Amino acid sequence: MLRYTLMRLGIFAASFLVIWGLVVARVVPRGLGGSNYLWVALLALVISAPISYVVLRKERDRASEHIVARVDRAKANFDRNASQEDAADDADRARRAQDSQGTQAAQAGQSAQATQGAQQQAG
Repeated sequence: MLRYTLMRLGIFAASFLVIWGLVVARVVPRGLGGSNYLWVALLALVISAPISYVVLRKERDRASEHIVARVDRAKANFDRNASQEDAADDADRARRAQDSQGTQAAQAGQSAQATQGAQQQAG
């Protein structure tokens, strides 16, 4: 990716220097007042963009493949982390359900003992 960016910047710089030379040689008109640098930069941008598009096609494809690989790796890491979190949540829910059933059974046992005790005192 850095290589593509540097190559594109190089094409822009070369375009800037060529256009600057053409402005100094008065082949291309100068900008108005103090806008000469802006005029040259804008013209260099307009010229360098299609050149970069054509000349750097292979490098752009290589950079795109690199980015796609990084995105796929990040998605895989995210999915793996999410599945680990889901497994931990499921285990926590199962533990809470088991604790809840144990508590309910203990309360039912205490209630049954209290009912037996009341029946024995009444009987």
